[in-house]
Amino acid sequence: MSSSDRIELSIDPGTWNPMDEDMVSMDPIEFHSEEESESYKNRMDSYQRKTGLTETVQTGTGQLNGIPVAIGIMDFQFMGGSMGSVVGEKITRLVEHAGNQLLPLIL
Repeated sequence: MSSSDRIELSIDPGTWNPMDEDMVSMDPIEFHSEEESESYKNRMDSYQRKTGLTETVQTGTGQLNGIPVAIGIMDFQFMGGSMGSVVGEKITRLVEHAGNQLLPLIL
């Protein structure tokens, strides 16, 4: 199940407010694995096109049965849910937002 499907099934209709959708991983060290035939940047571009997501995790707020919540959902279809720097930053921002707004956090 994709993260978008999970959001649609979990969050009350019309209440989803995504956070940090514009954040994307960069490749400052030009990472290239001996096992992989294409570069990290090319793989990221490919998964972005394939899934329609910018990153492995979607974060945001919404309501679950009328209860306001902060939620983060990993998507295995995006590089097997691998966690890069942006994923960690998005999760950190979500946790901080939930704490500041006194929201239950679902991750």
